[in-house]
Amino acid sequence: MTTRTDILIIDDDASLGEMLALHADELGLKATAVQTGADLKALMANMTAPRLVLVDQHLPDTNGLALIPQLRDRFPETPVVMMTGKHDMTLAISAIRAGAADYLHKPIDIDQLDAVISKILTQETATNTKAVAAPHLASSTDIIGTSRAILDVYKGIAIASQSDVTVLISGESGTGKELVARAIHHHRGKGGLFLPVNCSAIVDTLLESEMFGHEKGAFTGAVARKDGKFTLARGGTLFLDEIGEMSPNLQAKLLRVLQEHTFERVGGTEVLHTDARIIAATHRNLPKMIENGTFREDLFYRLKVIHIHLPPLRDRLEDLPQLVSHLLARANASLGKNAAGLTEAAFLKLRTHSWPGNVRELENTLTRAVAMAQSPVLTPDLLNLTAGTLATGPADTAPPTQTLDDVEKDYIQKVLFATKGHRGQSCAILGISRPALDRKIRKYNLEDPKK
Repeated sequence: MTTRTDILIIDDDASLGEMLALHADELGLKATAVQTGADLKALMANMTAPRLVLVDQHLPDTNGLALIPQLRDRFPETPVVMMTGKHDMTLAISAIRAGAADYLHKPIDIDQLDAVISKILTQETATNTKAVAAPHLASSTDIIGTSRAILDVYKGIAIASQSDVTVLISGESGTGKELVARAIHHHRGKGGLFLPVNCSAIVDTLLESEMFGHEKGAFTGAVARKDGKFTLARGGTLFLDEIGEMSPNLQAKLLRVLQEHTFERVGGTEVLHTDARIIAATHRNLPKMIENGTFREDLFYRLKVIHIHLPPLRDRLEDLPQLVSHLLARANASLGKNAAGLTEAAFLKLRTHSWPGNVRELENTLTRAVAMAQSPVLTPDLLNLTAGTLATGPADTAPPTQTLDDVEKDYIQKVLFATKGHRGQSCAILGISRPALDRKIRKYNLEDPKK
């Protein structure tokens, strides 16, 4: 007998499988759950293609990463979503390179699950390209987080690492654009050098020499021929940071390299070839610069074959606990200290700060606090931050003397406004379950920002 289902769930946690199946039923979708690779093999023998597969990474007799290519072979047009409780950027990238359409972190956030189901099922008529399975790659990058926004960044890295097309990384200063570029180079696995060039830190004439090299006597001080980064990065990656600061003259020369893969040294006539992969980054609004005539539109589209946007820290505060733990460990190692964590008041101060300098500012704040700390626990006075500036909505009007309930009510309302009412993100920031959050919203009659 042929089995028909909309969503196939593969997870050894029977209660989770049942919960996901019940949720699918609420959405009007039929779900089937199995708990092992052997159960899946038996089921697939007499099963029509489901519309979506949810597969856990850890199973009793196999793992989700190994199952993805098998599922894509059996159901080539069915999207597969990886589920895992492991906080691992490399696993997310490997899953997507193996053919997964998306990646969900456990415990499963229902809002995120619904968003993934909605996106995939509305696109199910599109042609699915079967990805080639890739080995699990080690990573030394420091991109930390499991928020929806940062998982989208992992997806972008996975896609970009499968070819040598140009990539444009956008995001505010301090969000980690160079880390993303290094991760793409690393996961590409072709070897070669990763060479960064900061386009805002070098004057125009020297930047041209830095990129293309120069001949002896090309300008004052050019006492010998020098190879530029386009020559040195052959077979590797050239990372052009702050590309929005590049002059129109150099923009035109860069466009030629992207179009023809050729260039000349400054003061030279020999045509040189390069196969360096170009990744560019900027904190500037390039479409606005195009409107103002300060950035070439043709260069913009040449650079933006793949676009990865890094969210500001204030938009992914649910990643704050992981980031703090990681950065404290790094500060301890570099300073020879033993900071174990923060007081509740200190962590609240981190959560309510606006972080204009993003992860770089957070790292500097924690490193300074660890350096100054006289005990293993960091207190608010060590953070040297101004009063909380998290977006809140209605101005606080509470009297100077507040009850504990008043403080809790005000803080939960601030978090709800900061996350625009996203229940999953709010729970992660508050450190409470979704039912607990719902009870407190009813208890305090809190305003829902979504309404």
